[in-house]
Amino acid sequence: MSVITEESAQIGADEPKQATPSARRKRPAATLVIGVGIVVLIVLFGLIAPFVTQNPLAVSNDGMQPPSAAHLLGTTQTGQDVLAQLAHATRGSLLVGILVAVLALFLSAFFGILGGYLGGWLDEVFSLFTNVVLILPGLPLMIVIGSYVEQRGLLLIAFVLAITSWAASARVLRSQTLSIRTRDYVHAARIAGEKPWRIISVEILPNLLPVMSSGFVFALITAILGEAGLSFIGLGVLGTQTWGSMLFYAQNGQALTLGGWWWFVPPGFMIAALGCGLSLINFSIDAIINPRLRNAPANARRVRKAQKEAAA
Repeated sequence: MSVITEESAQIGADEPKQATPSARRKRPAATLVIGVGIVVLIVLFGLIAPFVTQNPLAVSNDGMQPPSAAHLLGTTQTGQDVLAQLAHATRGSLLVGILVAVLALFLSAFFGILGGYLGGWLDEVFSLFTNVVLILPGLPLMIVIGSYVEQRGLLLIAFVLAITSWAASARVLRSQTLSIRTRDYVHAARIAGEKPWRIISVEILPNLLPVMSSGFVFALITAILGEAGLSFIGLGVLGTQTWGSMLFYAQNGQALTLGGWWWFVPPGFMIAALGCGLSLINFSIDAIINPRLRNAPANARRVRKAQKEAAA
């Protein structure tokens, strides 16, 4: 009896230990905190810095000056303060990104949730329209629209970016809605005589909030990168400073040729930092929604450990 017990204990010791619930939650929590911290710092900079910096359009004789006490991030070719431009550009890029993300979230929720719940011919029409929008090339379409429209205001650019970024989220929301509408509590609400709008808002929508938040973050990333790309080629928002417009003027002012790294590095760094922060938040949300993603790193480590032990 003791032999069996010792063998069982040895087998139990050789087996890889399962991750505890606290260890499983540790990785998504760490990435979420880091991502939120990066995004909060950038948002605070965009909200507060424009009130304490110089006029970003003020021209001076100190052209192409490196960072100094007078100009912490140097000056442009015409003597404009780069830090002041970065502060106002941060506010402009965040405003464009939030507008696009909100519009994309509304469109994806309307076509995905409403069509998935009601079904029938309405779902077929919504699905067809979503598939058509999904196959449209986003950046070329934005370039064509931006090149033919002279008055490129903030709302127009936000609308153009939104209509090219909502279709994928709508398909995800539709598939989730099709799964949720067959559950018992939704059937019970129908039998009780609840109206469709109340069933969608009370029974279905709360279960889709994690998926919708992930789609919102992804749309925000896409919008900021898309706006930066349009502004870099001269088709961005007119009258509003953004990170892309800073890169556009830095390219036209030959900042790279003149060695003015302080002109184009800060906006590029802000784009990369915000994209990193939002990506960490999106990965954390995905890990919370899908337990397989949350347990994937621990499973991979156990497999590698078992392979090393087998090879030894």
